[in-house]
Amino acid sequence: MDPTAPRSHGPISIRLVRSRDARGLQAELMGNRAWLRPWEATSPDGPVSLDMRVGVRRLLQQYRDGGGVPFVMEYHGQLTGQLNVWGISRGSLSSATIGYWVSERYAGLGITPTCVALATDLCFQELRLHRMEVCIRPENRASLRVVEKLGFRYEGLRRRYIHIDGQWRDHYAFALVREEVPDGILQRWLSGRVPADAAVIPPADRFDPERGVEEGST
Repeated sequence: MDPTAPRSHGPISIRLVRSRDARGLQAELMGNRAWLRPWEATSPDGPVSLDMRVGVRRLLQQYRDGGGVPFVMEYHGQLTGQLNVWGISRGSLSSATIGYWVSERYAGLGITPTCVALATDLCFQELRLHRMEVCIRPENRASLRVVEKLGFRYEGLRRRYIHIDGQWRDHYAFALVREEVPDGILQRWLSGRVPADAAVIPPADRFDPERGVEEGST
């Protein structure tokens, strides 16, 4: 099976990004600035371009080089956001990381968890990777719900891990290995077999959004 062929569940699907998607992605990014800015990667060296024509070219080059697989997420055939499998490592590590964003008007429709499940299954079953990781800012409750629904296992707090919205930000790390979902993560979720406590964050690592610190900090 072609690992870049579209994958779908009901009206929700992922497919490899195309050069002609740049205009639609640009429109979604610009129309969702307030919604997306708090979670967008930035550069400590200064402003970066939001030109999606350049961005898509870079993503497709990364795909050709074997370093990632860039997808768009769709709902009833309409572009809703992006999901990128990046940092692919082969050999003894055999892992990758998933990052994603969805337009505000499509939030709450189950698009993101379904697409993350589709992409994870593809990486395990077609790309034969062993471990998939998702890293999330502690303040991003919507994204935390994605890993809770799918049963990604909490692995720890990474301090000042990624430059987001102008600063180095802490992230929670969640992961799955292939042996944990032998029938696929989508099937496990749909059949109600997700472990209830897999993504639970221990008190020492929990973030207090009102104080801006972890609950266990002093």
